[in-house]
Amino acid sequence: MRFIDTLKNIWTIQELRQRILITLLLVLIYRLGCYVVLPGISPSDIDALANFTNKSGLMQLLDMFSGGAFSQASIFALGIMPYITASIVIQLCGMILPSFQKMQREGESGRQKLNQYTRLLTVLILVLQAPAYLVNLQVQVNGAANGTTLAFGLWSYIYLTIILAAGSMFIMWLGERITDRGIGNGISFIILVGIIARLPGALYYEFHSRLPGDGAGQGGLVMFIVEIVLLFAVTVGAVLLVQGTRKVPVQYAKRIVGNRQYGGARQYIPLKVNAAGVMPIIFAQAIMFIPMTLAGFRGGDNGFVQAFTDINGFWYNLVFFVLIVAFTYFYTAITVRPTQMAEDLKRNNGFIPGVKPGKKTAEYLDAIMSRITLPGSIFLGIVAILPAFARFFGISQNFAQFFGGTSLLILVGVVLDTLQQIESHLMMHHYDGLMKEGKIKGRTTGQAY
Repeated sequence: MRFIDTLKNIWTIQELRQRILITLLLVLIYRLGCYVVLPGISPSDIDALANFTNKSGLMQLLDMFSGGAFSQASIFALGIMPYITASIVIQLCGMILPSFQKMQREGESGRQKLNQYTRLLTVLILVLQAPAYLVNLQVQVNGAANGTTLAFGLWSYIYLTIILAAGSMFIMWLGERITDRGIGNGISFIILVGIIARLPGALYYEFHSRLPGDGAGQGGLVMFIVEIVLLFAVTVGAVLLVQGTRKVPVQYAKRIVGNRQYGGARQYIPLKVNAAGVMPIIFAQAIMFIPMTLAGFRGGDNGFVQAFTDINGFWYNLVFFVLIVAFTYFYTAITVRPTQMAEDLKRNNGFIPGVKPGKKTAEYLDAIMSRITLPGSIFLGIVAILPAFARFFGISQNFAQFFGGTSLLILVGVVLDTLQQIESHLMMHHYDGLMKEGKIKGRTTGQAY
């Protein structure tokens, strides 16, 4: 009954109702575009690309983030990932280059400049990625055993590159419209939709493969139910990882101004257990893509390279885990700045009970972050390599990707952020929140993915 009452309250608020309907409309446009095939591509060509995608773990990962558009040779085949890549590069430049740091401090005008640079870099990445996608499409179609051939001329490469680039830029525009007029962060929501779109098919395939009499039935329905329970448990663990915080108590000194007393309140600094979010996984995957690229040029004849191209292999996942732990410490160190936090506390007459303001406070916060980052990084690494464990126990590749990795963390984070925005609208109009006790806490790192 409470769930039904909450839905009624959501529908009662006109602004919230309009935002949800606009979001659903824009998502529908995105999903329809995922099935608009590039000019000159036949159904047999799509089948050849889909067969290759199903055999390659890397291509399945790219196909998941594009919502299936990658394997459909769609005008949205490159998805939103080029924009995400450009955003990461600009974000790293803001941490290293003084000119970008200056723009970050300029407020709205600086943010607009950074957004413009991000769009220009996205176009540059698309100009490089689109021909690579077309070359891969041509190789897979011509290498298939169905007798079809696909040959692109120079003009075909030019206009298909323009179409693919325009498709990704249109997705970016849809994401910005969702952010402005819909619910949640638009870019993150589009990634979420792409991930969820693959879930029903993967779930059906796993269910069908467990049925006896289909040639591959193993474990039956009992095993399928066990998999669903384990998926639920992993999702709960990911929620705990995203929401886990260490609250550091802060006391503010009392000030008397006229007849009023200010300060004296006791507050908390929430330090995230996983302050880096999904960025360490993204960085680690970018490093692990290098052996896969080398394997493509060398033909995969090198045993060392082959060991690091098997995403379900031991050495790949071991190095992947170590890289995630290392990048978690690195990214946390450059995003969470105890010295700046200590200076802000001192400027606002705040202090941590039992700790001297200034340098001692910075050392205290740094020590806490070092302690909580270790279990956070290990847990993040375990979540990232869980799909390999799922494959080890016989779960299909499509379904195993939902047992961890970037997809699960993005799914959990975006859902929490969206529910938090809906709850804010309800509370603002004096309705109860989505939960009976407490409030939903989304990500506080400011990331858009």
